[in-house]
Amino acid sequence: MIEELFSEYAILARKADILFKTVQEKYPDSVRCRIRCCDCCHAVFGVFPIEAAYIHSHFSRLERKVRRDILRRAEKGEDEILKAKDTLKVFDEDPKMKVYGLGKQRVRCPFLGEKEECVFYETRPIICRIYGVPYSLRKEKKEHAYVCNISGFEEKASYPTVKLDKIYSELCKLSEKLLTEGKTLHPDRKANLMLPLSRILRMSFDDILRGNFEA
Repeated sequence: MIEELFSEYAILARKADILFKTVQEKYPDSVRCRIRCCDCCHAVFGVFPIEAAYIHSHFSRLERKVRRDILRRAEKGEDEILKAKDTLKVFDEDPKMKVYGLGKQRVRCPFLGEKEECVFYETRPIICRIYGVPYSLRKEKKEHAYVCNISGFEEKASYPTVKLDKIYSELCKLSEKLLTEGKTLHPDRKANLMLPLSRILRMSFDDILRGNFEA
């Protein structure tokens, strides 16, 4: 059952690649993603449980030295996130500002190697496959568009956007099935949680499957 869910996730990841390529082919001068362009690799972001399990399963297949280096960077990144959260406690009464502040933190992705290249590129999260072209998310019943800061897309112009909400909806469904398979209590409540890479890499696969995200 888990392998079937992983296959469904892989199909969704390929769809994300196709969406990216479609926009890239239409606006080649505006999409400026290149090898060693790693601006988006310095950010705070999370992945859905199905992604966490998929990533963890592939991470375990890497060479020991590569895993060790990734875990070292993950630990450093987690420390930086914790320090940022501590600093942002001044906004405890303003959740929106707290989230905004955390989103502005420049934290190096543990998969970004010393040569400024992703060592996990083929199995990278879906958000990494989309970033670089315009995408949109609904917040408070209103759709907001986003794009990479170093892209060539003009602020006031109109472009096709990747509807990230639709992809997230599919990720939630797959996550709920995964957590149900792992006999997680209230899988529907945990299916939409966004888990930091630095945390899931140091968790066991069983803890992810069972929804023990605080372990």
